Amino acid sequence: MAVLQNIRVKFGVLISIIIALALLSFIIDPTTLESALSSMSSKYDVGQINGKSISYTDFQEEVEKFSTVSEIMSGTSVKDEQQQEQIRNSAWQNLVDKYLFLKNARAAGLNVGKQEMLALTTGDMVSPVLSQNYNFINRDGEYDPTALVQFVNEVDSDPSGRLKTYWNYLQNTVQNQQYYAKYGSLFTNSDIQNPLMLQRAIADNNNTTNVEFVMVPYGFVEDSTVVVSGAEIKKFYADHKKFFKQPASRDAEYVVFEVKPSDEDIAATSNAMSELYEEFATTSNVKNFLTKNSDRAYSEYWYKAGELATVSKAVSDFVDAAKAGDVSQMLSEGNTFYGARVMAVAPRSESITVRVTGAQSATEITDSLLTALRLNEPMRMTRSELIPGLEGLFDEPVNTPKLFNTLNYGQILAEVVTKSEPVEMKQVALFEKTALASKETFNKYYSQANKFATIANGSYANYKAAVDTMGVYSHPMNKVLESTSAYGAIDNAKEVTRWIFDNKPGKVSNIITVNNNYFFIVTVKDIHKEGFATVEEVAPSIRQQLYAEKLGEKKTAEVAEKIKGLNDLQAIAEALGTTVNTQEDITFASMRGQGLDPAFMGAASAAPEGKICGPVQGAIGTYVFKVTGRDTGSFYTEDDAKNYQNQKNQYTSQMILPVMMDLADVKDNRARFY
Repeated sequence: MAVLQNIRVKFGVLISIIIALALLSFIIDPTTLESALSSMSSKYDVGQINGKSISYTDFQEEVEKFSTVSEIMSGTSVKDEQQQEQIRNSAWQNLVDKYLFLKNARAAGLNVGKQEMLALTTGDMVSPVLSQNYNFINRDGEYDPTALVQFVNEVDSDPSGRLKTYWNYLQNTVQNQQYYAKYGSLFTNSDIQNPLMLQRAIADNNNTTNVEFVMVPYGFVEDSTVVVSGAEIKKFYADHKKFFKQPASRDAEYVVFEVKPSDEDIAATSNAMSELYEEFATTSNVKNFLTKNSDRAYSEYWYKAGELATVSKAVSDFVDAAKAGDVSQMLSEGNTFYGARVMAVAPRSESITVRVTGAQSATEITDSLLTALRLNEPMRMTRSELIPGLEGLFDEPVNTPKLFNTLNYGQILAEVVTKSEPVEMKQVALFEKTALASKETFNKYYSQANKFATIANGSYANYKAAVDTMGVYSHPMNKVLESTSAYGAIDNAKEVTRWIFDNKPGKVSNIITVNNNYFFIVTVKDIHKEGFATVEEVAPSIRQQLYAEKLGEKKTAEVAEKIKGLNDLQAIAEALGTTVNTQEDITFASMRGQGLDPAFMGAASAAPEGKICGPVQGAIGTYVFKVTGRDTGSFYTEDDAKNYQNQKNQYTSQMILPVMMDLADVKDNRARFY
């Protein structure tokens, strides 16, 4: 009995679920039940690659691996949002390679074997992944296989496992790059341009045509006699359905209440700054004062004339005219108050050229380090564009090597090669305070948003009534994607997007707070499912395209009737109420930047010389023309033709993975989670 009781306790819930599913199978069609369960599980997947579902947990494990790699490569665990996004992209790319690209490459008969991997690491065809890796370059700036061997030997003795993660990443990257190189060569080496094709390309691009022509534009006024039927729209849709593939999106509207500081809040900030201003003007420890009291930290940056205008024009005007030791009056722009104190004035170079090289853990500058340094080409640095940690180079004399410790790149040996002509610059301490909304002000705006949400009461009709009652603007936003994170100028609003995708048309949200100072109330208007857009969704664009084609046919027929029997271009122009134009050097093969209708260019390039041709139906008008001459030049060379072919080959290689992903119906749902 005790055993039976334990079974009931431990498996009672599971048995209940099984019985419930069995009962449901009698009521609900099994296919429908399977689809529902699949939908519930896939909702929490980060994506699907080649039929393989990628769960959030699996993807996060991959992200953690690449985070470790990033920390080892950069030397820091600090990551901003952009770096985190790069890490997630790398993790996703690795999964695409694993479950899609590598399978396709191997199915094509490609392989990267053990001996090849050995050659790519320590042999005579070392992969750039290793040969350009900072950790395996010696002090002479050359790849050192022994450094790699030493690193591999340390992998197993690392208790944290971080080195193993990094080594696995390096091996995987070397192998994947080799697969990509081989697969790409299948396309580039098979796209052959034989001598006959080369000669034809050169001839086509060196032939130019001179024409006289008249053009009757279609105009912009709607022609009521041109009718596009529903049946024509449906036929066009059926014939071109593949062009109407779309991602999942939503049409929405929203109102937003922005919390702004009141006049009282602004006055309070002004008073608070006034009380501290004397201390700012006289303190001997400006850095400590700004750390405690200012919205802007102390900076040793040197400003040139006019540069502070990006902060405040009033501040810039004061600093440009001030001398060392001068302190401004309290200045203001909008809700922000400023104080400026000129700390120093000196002639400084705006830019420098420098040589740099990795110095690992060097304690002194050796001859081998100097040799490695001098082998590198100089690079230009400005005060705003430089390697973090090398700011001190602007104070160093020319041709004087010095070791620098940087957070992201470790120890670096650097020397200044040249400096630009010095200009007067100023070091400035900026005391800055921006007025913030008080609790009372915050509650005031929240109350307004809450009033709107109460009137809207969860339905679209009420939402529109709330817009009219409160006199606020409703922002329409169509085709919102799951990746949408900005609404107008308001960033970091993914919470709004998540609500939109979790609700049905006609629903209205409660208050959604963004960045602590924006209150959104949102309503969903329409849903566009992933896959193919419905004929109703794309009917307007199809109707416009078919209308343009029919209008062109009608206008062209009218022109043909009006010029019947005429064989003089001037007489044709008079009959059509227009003038004769000329165009020289039309080149159909390139069609680069000529600003002409492609249909007209094609017809002119193939027409006989000296004969009235047309009418030709173009995209913007109908053309009647006469070829007046042709020239054959030599401006398009064999090198041009080969370069163009190489560009096409590169484009083909770049499209390999996107085409694979499209055929495998890869779904990337990361935007739901990040």
